[in-house]
Amino acid sequence: MVLKKLPVLFWFCAIGINLNAQAQRVSAKEIARYKQQAAAVTIIRDNYGVPHIYAKTDASVVFGLMYTQCEDNFKGIERNYLYQLGRQSEADGEGRLFEDVQLQMIADSAGAIKDYNQSPPYFKKLMNAFADGINYYLYKHPEVKPLVFTHYKPWYALMFTDGSVAATETGGISPAQTQAFYNNETDNTGALYRSRPVINNVPERETGSNGFAISPSRTASGHAMLYINPHVPFYFRSEVGLNSGEGLHAYGAVTWGQFFIYQGFNQHCGWMHTSSYADVGDLYAEKVSRLNGQWFYEYDGKLKPVTSRRLKLKVKRGDSCTTRYITAYYTHHGPVMAAMDGRWLALKHYNRSYNALLESWLITKAGSFAEYKKAMGLLANTSNNTVYADDKGNTAFWYGNFLPKRDTAYNWALPVDGTTSATEWRGLHSIDEIVHVYNPATGFIQNCNSTPFTSSGKSSPNKAKYLVYMAPDGENYRGLNAISLLSNAKNLTLDGLIAKGYDKYLAAFDDLLPSLFSAYKSAPDSIKRKLAEPVALLQAWDKRTAVSSVATTLAVEWGMLMFRAIGPAKPGESSYQVQRVRQMLQTLPAAKQLEFLETALQNLQKQFGTWKMTWGDINRYQRPADGVTFSDAQPSLPVGLTSSLFGQLPSYQSRTMGTIKRYGYSGNSFIAAVEFGPRLKAKTIITGGQSFNPASPHFADQAKGYIDGDFKTVLFYKEDVLKHAERTYHP
Repeated sequence: MVLKKLPVLFWFCAIGINLNAQAQRVSAKEIARYKQQAAAVTIIRDNYGVPHIYAKTDASVVFGLMYTQCEDNFKGIERNYLYQLGRQSEADGEGRLFEDVQLQMIADSAGAIKDYNQSPPYFKKLMNAFADGINYYLYKHPEVKPLVFTHYKPWYALMFTDGSVAATETGGISPAQTQAFYNNETDNTGALYRSRPVINNVPERETGSNGFAISPSRTASGHAMLYINPHVPFYFRSEVGLNSGEGLHAYGAVTWGQFFIYQGFNQHCGWMHTSSYADVGDLYAEKVSRLNGQWFYEYDGKLKPVTSRRLKLKVKRGDSCTTRYITAYYTHHGPVMAAMDGRWLALKHYNRSYNALLESWLITKAGSFAEYKKAMGLLANTSNNTVYADDKGNTAFWYGNFLPKRDTAYNWALPVDGTTSATEWRGLHSIDEIVHVYNPATGFIQNCNSTPFTSSGKSSPNKAKYLVYMAPDGENYRGLNAISLLSNAKNLTLDGLIAKGYDKYLAAFDDLLPSLFSAYKSAPDSIKRKLAEPVALLQAWDKRTAVSSVATTLAVEWGMLMFRAIGPAKPGESSYQVQRVRQMLQTLPAAKQLEFLETALQNLQKQFGTWKMTWGDINRYQRPADGVTFSDAQPSLPVGLTSSLFGQLPSYQSRTMGTIKRYGYSGNSFIAAVEFGPRLKAKTIITGGQSFNPASPHFADQAKGYIDGDFKTVLFYKEDVLKHAERTYHP
């Protein structure tokens, strides 16, 4: 059916209003409260600038945590909340409007306010401290000019309950498709389910994270170990230590603007979250009609009224603002995000909840496997797998957490019929029903965003025992690499575990290169003569990246062209990397593979004047003062890592940035190796350094260690922190 125009109203602010001229209004009562809290908090910055926060209560620690986050990167905090609250267009203009529309439809702030008001007193104290810590920073630093938020409210924390890099479930609906629906451009969004290819036009897109848990049987100390290796945009999280008189003693990575350790450890246990492909949200194709000016949708043979909510969005235009009102539509399944083939697509999801924030906090304080499982039993984490280890020698892995029960007669990778109750969710799978591994006899667990059914060798879960939507992943090359490295590992130390995590082997070329060599062998003599030298280099290559390696450069440049030849995946199969590469190699003509190699040589020759470029000459690390302006004329460091797309465990995504050389922008971020003995031992490294201030000694003091896998020792206990204290102060 053709949709009628949906109501969109406009209101224009007075021209000339400066959106950034707002000042925070703070009452004397608030100032007194802030100062009282600040006096109760002690912050010790160590010799790497990492803040260790000490206070008697958890709430006071949260206050100090948020203050230190603001010191390090207030802009990052505000950016995250602009996104989560659907208010980016207030800072960035029209281009972000329908991202904001999506977020406001998906997460209603009224729900967060209600959850806050109904929270138990102890948890409300944490949220109050969260807001107070940020607001006190703004009060003390009037030179800081927020883009939008001049006063943070406690319920904001309930709008941002998952620390993942891409936590919001939209059902695959893009902002442009939502815009098309609400602007009545078209109701034909049939291309919606053209799944992402393995590689798209971005040179190297995000390809996930790694988590390893090692049982005592495989370690030199006889204690369990954990390896934490998220792959995210650089500088995405901060490294902190949290300590209270109420039992909080945790260390790890905190996503800007949150008050719980997202990936890290306490004195008893540790957790690594990897992005999950478990199906946690669904689109419902609604059959709608319009009667007497009201929209209705069909459900079990009856008509139900479509409900609506008026969204208010401010849009920046120069120094003035526009307020735009959009009427958003809802069925009982959820917000209507787009349309396809005449049917409205409503999203059923669990993107924002009180339990999600509570679960994240309880995990931070869990003191045992039983307590950790109890927190996980809230079933509120919608985006993560979890790899776990503890001081009793337990190791565990859960594939997902929040997982609705569904009728397997339907294909949940596509929109399901919204007209029948047969497609409704039927409760949630329990923590022991979802795909999991507890204390595997093989002594290791690995998850690299690939199938859980190879996570622990012979101790891996049996795929036949689980429903398809519970774990749709296929295998990727990082997973194959991790299995190879861990299945034979014995007497591992912390440094040995780090070495495994920084292994530079590119497993994808186990499949790619034999096909190329076969094509070369059968090629005409003219082609053989032209490609003899580069092919010989690749034949002699050990498939490991290195700064001094020309073969690495050739392999990466050629491999990127090969991956671009892979067509779009089917819905639910975007993670089937190994399978899809092998299928491509069966059909891609030999001549095409050789043509790609010629193209790679030509591209290098054109860009650098020679194709014989070592990888370190091309692939660089640089941290610009403004974060965005890279320059070949400025100092940089050679990097012997590459994209995890090719199966390398450490990830270093790089591309040209208006430059000739490539510069890193995403991949390894906060990385940790932890040993859970009677006295915890851990080592970590982060991208570049803790500070965002180019004048700080901690702006890039970890860069070399990050590149080489040379981790710093974690100062987990206060006596060690004091020995390396650089600055001690109250907020």
